[in-house]
Amino acid sequence: MQVLHSGEEYTLLKERIPIGQAVLREGYLASFMIDPAWRRRGYGSYLLKEILRSNDGFSPVVATTFCAPLPQKDNPAAWALAKKFGFLARNGILCRQRVPDLTAVELTHRFLAQRVAPGGLYLDATCGNGHDTLFLCGLAGENGRVIGLDIQPNAVRNTNALLAAHGMAGTGQAYCCDHRELLRYTPPGSADCVIFNFGWLPGADHAIHSTAASTLPALQAGLQALRPGGVLAAVLYSGKVIGTDEKEAALAYFRALPLKEYTVLICEFGNWADTAPLPCFVIRKIQ
Repeated sequence: MQVLHSGEEYTLLKERIPIGQAVLREGYLASFMIDPAWRRRGYGSYLLKEILRSNDGFSPVVATTFCAPLPQKDNPAAWALAKKFGFLARNGILCRQRVPDLTAVELTHRFLAQRVAPGGLYLDATCGNGHDTLFLCGLAGENGRVIGLDIQPNAVRNTNALLAAHGMAGTGQAYCCDHRELLRYTPPGSADCVIFNFGWLPGADHAIHSTAASTLPALQAGLQALRPGGVLAAVLYSGKVIGTDEKEAALAYFRALPLKEYTVLICEFGNWADTAPLPCFVIRKIQ
């Protein structure tokens, strides 16, 4: 079988013979038809699945909404197909909504989006391939400034290329620097937000990763960089490759911070594995 896609139209072929057609207009499934001779054999499921798949309908990181007309009441097969793929009857139409899975990084971004105001100074101390840096640029706005740091030159190049591709080169820039030396780029008491995403560089050698020896002084420098009311965010990792030393050391450091000066949040996913990424937040209190 094969699904051909041209503009809004989708055609299902079996041995080069069209047996199904559909039209998708901006998320609205305006028509959907399987040749009667080929119904009840799974071809409708195949066509609908391919339409959803090719439009991020199964993506764990993209929010999607698809709609379709209500089937006739005497068409149980159509209702069964809609139910199978998560369509529900709402306000006179079928609707299928999917929101991104909540990951540690996504939770971190949501928290910062609620806490951080535009126009300040933001630091991505472990910029990796630049996705957190790009996120901070979106928070910074036209008058804000974002600095990304990474010890690996490839990460710095990837980050700056990503920022340029999204028109954010005027807002953010990445530099090759050990995150322990972040105060070279962010003076004490100046940053609205400092973010760390520890572990290894995605797509690179996993043997190269952050360790407790570098993480603790980097966290100390990050807290020094924060202005009163600023927030430090850190995603901690553990597992077979990197062990637990870094996570345990960072958690002990966070828990020992004085309550008079900081509010510390450690967010666990209660039904995930013990090695799941762990989002942490430290808010510097306004004295």
